[in-house]
Amino acid sequence: MSLSLQDKQAVVAEVSAELAKAQSIVLAEYRGIEVGAMTELRRKARAQGVYLKVLKNTLARRAVGETPFQALSDQMVGPLAYGISADPVAAARVLDEFARGNDKLVIRAGSLPNQVLSAKEVQGLARLPSRDELLSKLMGTMQAPIARFVQTLNEVPARFVRTVAAVRDQKQGAETA
Repeated sequence: MSLSLQDKQAVVAEVSAELAKAQSIVLAEYRGIEVGAMTELRRKARAQGVYLKVLKNTLARRAVGETPFQALSDQMVGPLAYGISADPVAAARVLDEFARGNDKLVIRAGSLPNQVLSAKEVQGLARLPSRDELLSKLMGTMQAPIARFVQTLNEVPARFVRTVAAVRDQKQGAETA
């Protein structure tokens, strides 16, 4: 079923709106994937905030035409699913995780603004720690010197208390003997 001109313009406008707020695009070939598996992929993508769309490559080329992802248009060949995300890692992560469990989904390329990524680079991007994970590691690293300093300050009165307790125990032992 072909789309009318108005429908095509609506699709291009919808994808262009997503691209305006996007930080990454991942292209994956979906040839041979069953409908149930594709529905599961869409559900996972939606849960992660990834806009996942299967559309004609000519419409996708028009949508990326005046964006920082324009260089990706050379890679738009064959039946492709487009993962578009405002988080630079989310689209790559969702599609990479699904591709590991389903051999029929093959990541072809990706793009960050003004930078085209190969399939290997997309997989590397997908395996980076999440933003929350990186922030927690940073906070742990920043907190460690402060925690050690507080522990050191606390050790001085604790040592004094232990010394006084040892003297008290020694005197009580001397009185009973």
